[in-house]
Amino acid sequence: MYIETPSKKGWRSKIFKIIYHADTPAGKWFDIILIVFIILSVLTIILDSVNDLHLNYGDILKIAEWFFTLVFTLEYILRLVSIRRPMKYVFSFFGIVDILSILPTYLAYFFVGAQQLLVIRILRILRVFRVLKLVQYTHQAQLLTNSIKNSRHKIFVFFFFIFTVLIIFGSLMYLIEGPENGFTSIPHGIYWAVVTLTTVGYGDIAPHTVLGRMVASLIMLTGYSIIAVPTGIFTSELSREVQRNRDKSRVCKTCNLAGHTQAAVFCRRCGEALNVE
Repeated sequence: MYIETPSKKGWRSKIFKIIYHADTPAGKWFDIILIVFIILSVLTIILDSVNDLHLNYGDILKIAEWFFTLVFTLEYILRLVSIRRPMKYVFSFFGIVDILSILPTYLAYFFVGAQQLLVIRILRILRVFRVLKLVQYTHQAQLLTNSIKNSRHKIFVFFFFIFTVLIIFGSLMYLIEGPENGFTSIPHGIYWAVVTLTTVGYGDIAPHTVLGRMVASLIMLTGYSIIAVPTGIFTSELSREVQRNRDKSRVCKTCNLAGHTQAAVFCRRCGEALNVE
């Protein structure tokens, strides 16, 4: 997300560099402290949901939650005042996540249980992944994104086929077993079919008749047969995407060898220097 700095000088510019630039010492420390606060705040909510801990340490956890809320509120205000277009940030993905991470504490005074929404704070860690130097994986992430995008039609057809199979098997089990054996409706039968086809097998519903067990065996074998299909589709498309990227990569003008990465300086076959743009 691109955010414009308010000016080249002044306190707003200094705050902007600390909050939005992770390549400075102050920016790195800001992100690290922010990550620690986010994790501790989420941990506070999780611990407060445990009844024994809530009874014994409820007051301490409440004080800690208010402390984190005030810190995140201050951070949100500083983000708004340090940029030229604050409304652009307010309606951005991370802007919405930020406001949702502080509102529940205030809303808890009016709506019971609203504080449980504070676990959404964990999403804010997405913004500070830059401190972990994930930029080097941008190209690999693009490969995965393109592979999923290119295989979306095949995967859609596959899931449509699975959806049809689940409806058929779920309806059959409803007719065969009936409400007396736990299959009280077709949706209930479809739920059983999903659990069985995916080989999860919770065991909360099971066929009791001979015919029902035969159908169950059939859907189990069907599950083993088709569960690897999406993986095969994605892997095949990923291989094609890697090959396409290799074809587009830099070529040595001396020996015409392709497949050099953008960071390569010399040809891996003949050793000649590559043209660096």
